[in-house]
Amino acid sequence: MIETKKRAAKIVVRLKKAYPDSACSLKYKNAHQLLVATILSAQTTDEQVNKVTPKLFKKYPDIESFAAVDIEKLENDIKSIGLFRNKAKSIKNSAVMLLHEFGGKIPECLDEIIKLPGVGRKTGSVVLGTWFGKAEGIVVDTHVKRIAGLLGLTENKDPNKIEQDLMQVINKKDWIILTHLLIDHGRAVCIARRPNCKICILNKLCPSAQI
Repeated sequence: MIETKKRAAKIVVRLKKAYPDSACSLKYKNAHQLLVATILSAQTTDEQVNKVTPKLFKKYPDIESFAAVDIEKLENDIKSIGLFRNKAKSIKNSAVMLLHEFGGKIPECLDEIIKLPGVGRKTGSVVLGTWFGKAEGIVVDTHVKRIAGLLGLTENKDPNKIEQDLMQVINKKDWIILTHLLIDHGRAVCIARRPNCKICILNKLCPSAQI
């Protein structure tokens, strides 16, 4: 465990140097917009979400307007996004709950935010980490799942177990940025179908590197 922690720390240092501007790629202006965008991003690319949200947030500028919207109209507004019916329901119902049970404010702890419809640990951690700067977990998306496995930081396949493994070896101050760093690295170098190990800054720290 100690050796893995040391190696993980070196990995983070190299990734920070390679991607100094790494950050959430979703577009938003406030905590609720980030919540909506994150709900929309499930099993959908951030790029696709960012095509929809500018018009969506202009049409529904606050929590009240999302809570009051006719569900079929909202479905139509986001129909280009995968699972749009379920996501429309989650967006509307979470807005209703925010108004009625949270005073129109986004909860700032994981136990509270995951009470919202359609908000699981992953979505909650995105909002808490990205907007509030609170590291209550590590967001495990497809890039994180794949690259963490290749790096030998976990042997698990279940996202919840992967998160727990990473929380054991990654310094808490890096929990939030880690996801963004691995996403950037997955898009630029450690590409799923053709990882470019020869130019990878992590190749000497990666047990899966083919060099």
